[in-house]
Amino acid sequence: MPIRGLVLVVAAAVSAALPAVSPAAADDGCGGPIRPATIMTVQSCDNPARIVAKAAAVVPRKGQLAWQQRPVTAFTHFGMNTFTDREWGSGAEKESTFAPPAVDTDQWMRSLKAAGVTQVMLTAKHHDGFVLYPTRYTNHSVVASPWWLTPGCTDEARDAAEAARSTDPSAYWQTRNSACANPRGDVLRDYVTSARAAGLKVGVYLSPADGAELPKSFFADEVQRIEAKVAAGQPLSIEEQATYEDRASSPQGQGRYGTGSAITRRTIPTLVPHDDRAAALAAGKLPKFTVDEDDYNAYYLNQIYELFTQYGPIDELWLDGANPWRDRGIGETYDFTTWFRMIHALSPDTVTFAGPAGVRWVGNEAGQARETEWSPLPTTGDPNTAHNEELFVGGATAEDLGSRQVLADPSVRYLQWAPAESDVSIRPGWFFHPDQTPKSPTQLVDIYRRTVGRNSSLLLNIPPGPDGRIAPADTAALAGFGQAIARTQSRNLAAGAPGAVTDSSLTTAVPLDHPLDVRLPRPVTFDQIRLGEDITRGQHVEGALVQAEIGGTWQTLATVTTIGYTRLVTLPAPVTAARLRVVVTQSRATPYLATFALYRTVV
Repeated sequence: MPIRGLVLVVAAAVSAALPAVSPAAADDGCGGPIRPATIMTVQSCDNPARIVAKAAAVVPRKGQLAWQQRPVTAFTHFGMNTFTDREWGSGAEKESTFAPPAVDTDQWMRSLKAAGVTQVMLTAKHHDGFVLYPTRYTNHSVVASPWWLTPGCTDEARDAAEAARSTDPSAYWQTRNSACANPRGDVLRDYVTSARAAGLKVGVYLSPADGAELPKSFFADEVQRIEAKVAAGQPLSIEEQATYEDRASSPQGQGRYGTGSAITRRTIPTLVPHDDRAAALAAGKLPKFTVDEDDYNAYYLNQIYELFTQYGPIDELWLDGANPWRDRGIGETYDFTTWFRMIHALSPDTVTFAGPAGVRWVGNEAGQARETEWSPLPTTGDPNTAHNEELFVGGATAEDLGSRQVLADPSVRYLQWAPAESDVSIRPGWFFHPDQTPKSPTQLVDIYRRTVGRNSSLLLNIPPGPDGRIAPADTAALAGFGQAIARTQSRNLAAGAPGAVTDSSLTTAVPLDHPLDVRLPRPVTFDQIRLGEDITRGQHVEGALVQAEIGGTWQTLATVTTIGYTRLVTLPAPVTAARLRVVVTQSRATPYLATFALYRTVV
């Protein structure tokens, strides 16, 4: 059986195998200088002190640094589940179920920008496998939905596509340019266009799990098993409920998921009949990759290729490791190594969720980061070769991911920059449900403090409804949230203190090898303190105090462990002072403070 791998092909020339993301530092014999790197090896001869020194030298790469300066991303869960009123689809839904009267992506962006978001991310494919753009590789997409046609228009070619869909996954794609085509039919294209017009960065979620690609025989067996549970009066999971409701149908894809198909040599992109990229590929204007993959991994790689070459630049690619049918006999072996390498080859600055030198799940869906949140983390294996949640010591949900104790764990083999991303939905569900209501602005501000304020980004999901718009209640909550943050942070009351820490630059910083004395021109009243390290030099602070001189004596206002990119402390009551200081009580190396701000909360 061929060994899986990835080779970049330009025209007829074949290059050497592509390098991994930020190749790990070579073995230095455990005695040489430690140079900054994004991914670093831990040698068997490294003692605990040297591992800590290496962790202090782990730094973000360019894409990560840009990503961390976008503290709030809006997640947009929209797709088949929006129209079935589900959280989890079966993959057997008919494409006609996706039937919005319109999709107003401009309204989405207005609502999201009012919340202060700087990046947005769309579920281009969720676990049900329905694709929100015209892909060449499955008929289970917007092209096969009546949504693709202008109202009242018919196209006979679609009848031929339906007849050929079982043998030709590109059958409906071939009809995409019909005279009947809805000019707003490509939801992903509209989303990207609207986002960029609003000045927002763009992310895409492409689910590895794909119910539409389940074998029909497996689905039929599942239906029988679930019908027996219903007959016995047993409760169903949300996945089983979806399958039961769609039991008269069958998966709408090509049956490529978890079949154990042969690993064979393939070219990505795999051209389909009448492929509009053929000339550009032949002329070397588009890259080609030679891979050794099974049917499903080739399908997934082809879609990754479409995303990056047709909709890029993509600033964040979100993929989880869900393998939801494994316990019932169908599991797919995801080739993360090749996926990650191709993503990096196509777009080196993209950050990939759970990818090497990408971003990581904070470990819950409650919108809450840890009080001690590290970005340089140890892993038990090479981050380039696996979904990274599998590599963190104790798993992604562990209470402690990066302390000295965890760094000293004998299973640690690598260190990498892996900042946290805290995902939470504005509503109880991830998709829109008419019986649910959004969180209030006050709740959203509290979530912001528990995420962005604890060295994490906030990934806030706002699901549009079946009418193709974000609901008025959600829009109002977002506006209230955005206004509260903007009004509070519009003025740094510490202005007039050392400019290196009160300007807006990340890299103008002062060393904290001794207490930082902050003298203000006059007393100010504040109830929030913001600190931030110059993370281009790494994350170093393990403990710090913020003190204020009040009535001639120094009083400790805040005690923190980690700082990282942002640490936001809300005091129990306002304080008035003209002189403050920041004292580092423990650090891995000399920390550099880039941000010091004082705010008075405005509600």
